[in-house]
Amino acid sequence: MNHHVDQPAGGDDAARLESLGYKSEFRRDMSLWANFALGFTYLSPVVGIYTVFGITLALGGPPMIWALLIAGLGQLLVALVFGEVVSQFPLAGGVYPWARRLYGRKWAWMTGWVYLMALFSTIAGVAYGAAPYVASFMGFEAGVFSSVVCALGVLALATVINFMGTKVLAQAAIIGFLAEIIGALVVGIYLIAFHKHQDLSVLFDTFGSEKQGSYLAAFCAASLIGVFQYYGFEACGDVAEEVPDPGRRIPKSMRRTIYIGGAAATFVCLALTLSVVDFNAVIDGTNVDPVSTILTSAFGPVGAWGVIGVVLISFLSCVMSLQAAASRLVYAYARDRMIFCSALLAKFSHEKFVPPYALLLSAVVPAAVVVGSMISTDALMKIIAFSSVGIYIAFQMVVFASIRARLKGWVPTGEYQLGKWGMPVNLGALAYGVMAILVIGWPRTPDVAWYDNWIVLLSAGLVIGVGLLYMAIARPHLRSDAPYGDAAAQPSHPPRAAGSIA
Repeated sequence: MNHHVDQPAGGDDAARLESLGYKSEFRRDMSLWANFALGFTYLSPVVGIYTVFGITLALGGPPMIWALLIAGLGQLLVALVFGEVVSQFPLAGGVYPWARRLYGRKWAWMTGWVYLMALFSTIAGVAYGAAPYVASFMGFEAGVFSSVVCALGVLALATVINFMGTKVLAQAAIIGFLAEIIGALVVGIYLIAFHKHQDLSVLFDTFGSEKQGSYLAAFCAASLIGVFQYYGFEACGDVAEEVPDPGRRIPKSMRRTIYIGGAAATFVCLALTLSVVDFNAVIDGTNVDPVSTILTSAFGPVGAWGVIGVVLISFLSCVMSLQAAASRLVYAYARDRMIFCSALLAKFSHEKFVPPYALLLSAVVPAAVVVGSMISTDALMKIIAFSSVGIYIAFQMVVFASIRARLKGWVPTGEYQLGKWGMPVNLGALAYGVMAILVIGWPRTPDVAWYDNWIVLLSAGLVIGVGLLYMAIARPHLRSDAPYGDAAAQPSHPPRAAGSIA
């Protein structure tokens, strides 16, 4: 499917960046494994599954696990497209600079805007999802107000760690990765070995979760578990200017994130599903927190407390990785003068090698979302659904831009190439993404106020509408003289000696 082309690395990374129109300010302290760990802790099998397992099991019963396989295959196609693009354009900020080079300034601005808002919402959703585990770890009952306080505490701690710089972030990502492995594999193996109450046949039994309607509708609602799980691989590219030899290493990290993260997430989901004693109690709402029920039953109060501690490390590392991705996008936007307060947000700390004000914004906006969540029914589900639909829209804007660039004559020249599979993979990624957007955005709660029922699509529409209005009034896309729409015009790079990459 792909072949690799030898290109410059090491000291040539700065020259490569300069050839793309930018001066290097970040330190390239992030190894291949640290880059993979960043993407893995953002995708986070533990956070993704533990956050929505109870909600989606109630909506679709055990067969909801198949949504993980469908979403995994679909997002692998997207990751292959992104790998090819980042290999040619290894720039900080990910989807924004990619869309800029593939399509143009307006398209790039909207892609970055939608992705940034969804990323802020995702940070809020993960911090909010950590709240019940913070409460359980500290021994109190989580209410609406206490959940908000716990979420703000997780956000604050992640921000402090991020301010310590790339090297600390890389180390924290690896610690988070180890916590993920313990939370996913060790706990999963223990549950299957010693606490298995069901056999594999339950994965095909809906247990009446469809109520009076069709199971397809119930499965689509429950498929949020798959859709929410499989983004994060793009974070590997968001920090492209902090990774040595990014054109080769980042596509590899993206694919590993999907393969390993997807397998771990599916295993966690399987272990938890087979450990549920009474599915009907979850579906009818008697047991609203099956994860805590399973952990306490399997490990006892003290053991469950230890497992929840490991889970909390996963949540914290996930928030940190999300913040790192968001802050690099804000910085990329600001250095191109594409956003308000650009002069401030583009400031760079040469002591810590991070953009401090962009990082601060990546804490303040999610904190506002967390506080605002108190006004909505099922706040966590709504935050997650909007986060997912926004991320998917931004992803598909890049995929569409890639298809358009190919039709206009773009032939990828990065180290990672899809060759003759390029267009089929792009089209498959687009088809999957459009289908996923429709599934996520569809209203699920007819018994609540209309605006709450349609909140996902309304939120997405509002973000796009505000972005278009801002672009029409402030014309931010015209402020930068950075290259745009030049993918097809990019020259190939000179070869380098073989064997210079580990």
